[in-house]
Amino acid sequence: MSTPNQRLSTNPATAEGFAPLLDALRQLIADSRQQVLRAVDTVQVQTYWHIGQHIVEFEQGGAQRAAYGQRLLPLLGQALSAEFGRGFDATNLRHMRGFYMAFPIRDALRRELSWTHYRLLLRVDSAEARQWYVQEAAAQNWSTRALERQIGSLYYERLLLSQDKAAVTAEAQANLSALEQSPRAFVRDPVMLEFLGLPDMGRLLEAKLEAALMDKLQQFLMELGKGFAFVARQQRISTETQDFYIDLVFYNYLLKCFVLIDLKTGPLTHQDVGQMDMYVRMYDDLRRGEGDNPTVGILLCGSKDQSVVRYSVLNGSEQLFASKYRLVLPSEEELRLELQRDREEIESRKNLNAEDDEQ
Repeated sequence: MSTPNQRLSTNPATAEGFAPLLDALRQLIADSRQQVLRAVDTVQVQTYWHIGQHIVEFEQGGAQRAAYGQRLLPLLGQALSAEFGRGFDATNLRHMRGFYMAFPIRDALRRELSWTHYRLLLRVDSAEARQWYVQEAAAQNWSTRALERQIGSLYYERLLLSQDKAAVTAEAQANLSALEQSPRAFVRDPVMLEFLGLPDMGRLLEAKLEAALMDKLQQFLMELGKGFAFVARQQRISTETQDFYIDLVFYNYLLKCFVLIDLKTGPLTHQDVGQMDMYVRMYDDLRRGEGDNPTVGILLCGSKDQSVVRYSVLNGSEQLFASKYRLVLPSEEELRLELQRDREEIESRKNLNAEDDEQ
């Protein structure tokens, strides 16, 4: 069977000049997408700067307003996130406030930089270093990953101290060349989706198979009758510079602890295990209340070849997990079998639908 390109090449009328036309259209579409992305980035950055300005000016409005103190951002976050989504919760409002304070001149903001760029720049303490990174990121068209790499490697400080600045620059450029250069995927950027207030963000971020498996696992745990209460799906937890999303969060009222679940549909890696340990540690620090027992994580790998389940428990909680948690939580084998059954059922249903479509 001939390919579309082969069919085109057999027709001299269409083949003549076709390649330049195709290249021109590709460039036009790519440039247009970049302009849309840049425009939304600019509006987002400007909006967050103004929000930060309003908050700071309110806080400086006298003793009566200052009395709000630490209550202000949680109160604002609760009201705004209820109306506009969780991109405007107290944590992000704190980032916006810091953004305005670090960059108080609106006209000095660079259109080349996104909100994620500026979030990374907020971790730089030195105003001189921060401004240098702004100029370089804009001039060199650094992606957010590139900027994070340069800040993390103390590029500015090493340049300042080095006698051989050319060698430091060459090394930094070599490190950046290994990073992926493809543009940020607009519709899968969680920060952008939160800003735009798109509904049901978690569904947009999940693959269809992951979504279906999560539906079934959520139902399975709720029907176990062992104290599981659903808390959230695709729940965000944030550091000063990064946002992370946990697939499923439960609270077990028999154990008085949070249970975090993360699902991977590919092979399990050491990075996956380390990430789940990090989620458990962050959740203990950020969400665990007085009287709650230590958080526990469940890492599920539902790859096509093999299903794997691993519990994640922080150091110091092993005895509690063995003596108490094990009596209530489903075993790794129970979860593995359930995950395997769910996947097989989903795949079987998909195959049947495909056969119906063919008929």
